[in-house]
Amino acid sequence: RATRTVTAINNTERTTNISESVLEKIKEALQNNNQALAAAKIKELLDNTSNTTLNIGITGEAGSGKSSFVNAFRGVDDRDEKAAPVGVVETTAEVKEYPHPNYPNVSLWDLPGIGTTKFPADEYLKLVGFEKFDFFIIISETRFRENDVKLAKEIQKMGKKFYFVRSKVDNDLQSEQRYQRDFDPEKTLSLIRENCKRGLLNAGLQAQVFLLSSFELQRYDFHLLYETLEREFPEHQRDVLLVAMSNISLEINGKKKEAFKSKIPYWALVSSVGALVPVPGLSVAVDLSLIAGLVQQYKTGFGLGRPSLQRLADTTGVQLTDLTSVIRSPLGLNIIDAELIVKALSELASVAGLMAAEEGLRFIPIFGTMIAGTLSYAATYNALSDFLKMLTEDAQNVFEKAL
Repeated sequence: RATRTVTAINNTERTTNISESVLEKIKEALQNNNQALAAAKIKELLDNTSNTTLNIGITGEAGSGKSSFVNAFRGVDDRDEKAAPVGVVETTAEVKEYPHPNYPNVSLWDLPGIGTTKFPADEYLKLVGFEKFDFFIIISETRFRENDVKLAKEIQKMGKKFYFVRSKVDNDLQSEQRYQRDFDPEKTLSLIRENCKRGLLNAGLQAQVFLLSSFELQRYDFHLLYETLEREFPEHQRDVLLVAMSNISLEINGKKKEAFKSKIPYWALVSSVGALVPVPGLSVAVDLSLIAGLVQQYKTGFGLGRPSLQRLADTTGVQLTDLTSVIRSPLGLNIIDAELIVKALSELASVAGLMAAEEGLRFIPIFGTMIAGTLSYAATYNALSDFLKMLTEDAQNVFEKAL
């Protein structure tokens, strides 16, 4: 068990910028068989990772669709009370933060249009508070203009990343289809993309351009935008961005599953420590509390809570009852608490048996507690893996029903 966890920690150390001192303390504790210290440090590490903040600046010229993108990314309908206001004229008069409805540590900031009287291009970054943003998305509904290029170059100078998004391509396709005899959507999209890139290049900036529609975020280039962010950001930021993202594709759902799955060995070790203390019921209480908390995280990440499902119904036009009808697991539609977890575990015969055996073995001196710790690790690992699989399937069913 310790060897497996040390290997996982070595992988974490290579792929994140999390404090090396914390990782070294975990490895040292495991190698010295100090499981209590290792478990405490692992929990600290995971808590710090899950509390990672992410601030995304959404900017561009007036009327380019910034507010619609802010809403779509957060899975919020434009008519929702938590939505950024949208309209045919500039609706963003000041820097406005819009926290994610499920992950308040992730915020999209709707920034005023660059080049307006109140926010002139040469003072824009200073006025919007440049330093607080992790990266910027620059949006245009036609071609990128001089102010967009100036802004990108200034962001580049200051060592932060930016991404160009050409919005409202669904409108372009509809227009082309109306007037072109031999309409080819892929050819039209390719022409739009190349035209944007050529315009930027003529202005002295080589950059990738992503074509999007905020009304159909799952289409066009959004998956390419996410893959680019995934490559360019450290793991702790990638994970928080991933779980906060709307379930716009089965691929995104699969990536969420893998991100959650990668943390299961750490949590299983935390669980096994409870089995080393010979207090009646302690290990089971630790396991139930731990599993319930993590299952709730999975459920929230997959957008299976009632508020998330209602937002999905609002944005897709699919009835809420139709979405809930395809949720099969006992976890999907019920409040996650210890009682529900006990009931769900009872249906997983192998896990229930491990937990029962563990509880009895803990009171056998020395070797009993060692075996109990191993059984607790296995029980928690198996339970979390099975529950994660159930909720992944529920999320896939909901996605397919919604689209």
